[in-house]
Amino acid sequence: MRAALAKAVDWYVRLHDSATSDTTRADWQAWLAADSRHAEAWTRIELLQRQLGQAPAGAASALESARRDRRNALKTLALLLGVGVIGWQSYQVSPWSADYVTRVGQRRQLILADGSRLDLNTDTRVDVRFDAGRRMIQLHQGEILVETAKDSRPLSVKTAQGQVLALGTRFSVRQGEGLSQVMVAADAVEIRPALASRQAVRVEAGQGLSFSAQGAGPLQPMPADIQAWTQGMLVAVDWRLDDLLAELSRYRPGYLGCAREIGGMRLSGAFDLDDSEAALASLQDALPIHIRRLTRYWVHIEAGRGGA
Repeated sequence: MRAALAKAVDWYVRLHDSATSDTTRADWQAWLAADSRHAEAWTRIELLQRQLGQAPAGAASALESARRDRRNALKTLALLLGVGVIGWQSYQVSPWSADYVTRVGQRRQLILADGSRLDLNTDTRVDVRFDAGRRMIQLHQGEILVETAKDSRPLSVKTAQGQVLALGTRFSVRQGEGLSQVMVAADAVEIRPALASRQAVRVEAGQGLSFSAQGAGPLQPMPADIQAWTQGMLVAVDWRLDDLLAELSRYRPGYLGCAREIGGMRLSGAFDLDDSEAALASLQDALPIHIRRLTRYWVHIEAGRGGA
């Protein structure tokens, strides 16, 4: 992602040069379409630029001055992306700049101004923007479940990869690395990828899909109990051990993983997201594994029977 961000900065400066050409714009579009990480990096650059309008005047003017020299502009934008503006931090740096936030392991439920219900999963940041004509939820990271209230204004969720338009529904959206995932529990939604907004895809109740900025993946049946996190549970049905641990690790700080040779072990079960230690103990009871801890924040699972 660092390389993609550096290139996105370079493209931003070139496109805002007064001498930019149609050829340059076409090359930029080709670069965007080549990799979903490119589109995500570009989205972060645009977000930073919008946020600079909220920053102290000195931060914005420094960037504007630096833009006169391409090399300085690259350094300035890279600095802002990496460490934030002095005295002010971007959304990528400061979680407190979002309207609603959850920490690792925390969940939260809200009733929005229109009566819609919004559940935030672990390590999630969202902004909510309602006005006379629309209802917009910006998902910066993490996962949300939306249960819409009746309202004449359209409601949509925006991610780094595109937009999810609610069609009177209950659905979840998860922001991943280069992909967004949508699961629809009731009614339907419409997916519009950021770089292919005319290719709208309808997702019905009981279906889900993942999409990048370039397009949507195939429709899939919604896994049973995938939204059980709203009740504090993780339900696994014939999951790989490494996939289960990756999901559990979202709810606890530090490292949680396993040796490659046992990652393919299959298991099913229901696990309490508020007590990951109990979940690990039940795994050790059910599987021929040994849990090795260096600290409470570093847990590695290996083959063999034994205690912690």
